[in-house]
Amino acid sequence: MTTTTFSPQRLGTLLVALALLLAPLTLGGEEYVLRVLTVGATYAIAVYGMNLILGLTGQLSLAHGGFFGIGVYIVGLLTTDYDWAFWPSFLVAVLVTGLGGFVAGIVALRTREEYFAIFTMAMGFIIFLVISRWESVTHAHSGVSGVKFPEGFGLFDFSEPVVMYYLVLLFLLGAGYVTHAVRRSGIGRTLVAIRTSEDLARSIGVNVGLNKQLAFAASTTFAGVAGGLFAAVQGFVGPSAASLDLTFEMLMFILVGGLGTVLGPVVGTFLVLFLFEFFQDFEAYRFLVLGPIIVVLVIFAPRGIVGYLNAFVGKLRSRAAGAGNGSGGPPEHRSSDTATDVKETL
Repeated sequence: MTTTTFSPQRLGTLLVALALLLAPLTLGGEEYVLRVLTVGATYAIAVYGMNLILGLTGQLSLAHGGFFGIGVYIVGLLTTDYDWAFWPSFLVAVLVTGLGGFVAGIVALRTREEYFAIFTMAMGFIIFLVISRWESVTHAHSGVSGVKFPEGFGLFDFSEPVVMYYLVLLFLLGAGYVTHAVRRSGIGRTLVAIRTSEDLARSIGVNVGLNKQLAFAASTTFAGVAGGLFAAVQGFVGPSAASLDLTFEMLMFILVGGLGTVLGPVVGTFLVLFLFEFFQDFEAYRFLVLGPIIVVLVIFAPRGIVGYLNAFVGKLRSRAAGAGNGSGGPPEHRSSDTATDVKETL
């Protein structure tokens, strides 16, 4: 029987949340580190979107960086060239990336597996080409500078790095909560069923096409939210914000952190970003060091750091339950409890 005690998973979630909340207080005057944390938080929001489409639904979208770039440029262009306020620009960015993902999914999700990945990679590359070449609209490689900060309405000054950090953190916590809620809901179980076997899900009455399309739209919406915030944090944006390299970096973040988990995007993003910062003096060679580390993780912890810890905790709790029952109880009871424990992922 599943208990409602304070589990190690909840403890881990609480510790990560407290670390993020208290980070500015422990950094003192280290504005550079705070800036890295803020940028990392925007990336983590986008990675939560990738987690929805890849971790839960099993569809590898390589257009994610492109939709992130769309969010970046909508906010950047509207607040500079058209003198819009930040929040209306941000709302437009979220709506456009969400609707754009839904429409793009109509075509993209007619393909499956590696063909879907190739199609979305082409889509992402087209978005990058438009942004980097359409001089009259996007300013091409000149980029966009002077992006406005969010309006605080007399209550907050988002030009202050600490205040901006907490705004982004609020959205990050919201993204984590949404992921947790989806995983625990019938929608999440439907998406996992699609990931396990589309044919089986279809045979029990699941509208596979619509659910995949909605998951794709949700993932691009997360990317749009992250991109809009990223534009305000950076103040200057260029075509690299929509590059395929960024998509593969986000993929690395989620693989290291843990596919399908709630804490995976946060753990993977911040860990890899700080490794990047540590090796920034050897930027041309950093992947020579990080590459083998990632390969080792994929081999020995294919579910990522958080997934591995979840499985480890599940085994310990299963053994403890078996020891408490003396002989361990009937095999079917033990397997059921273990399955329940493993489902309680971060």
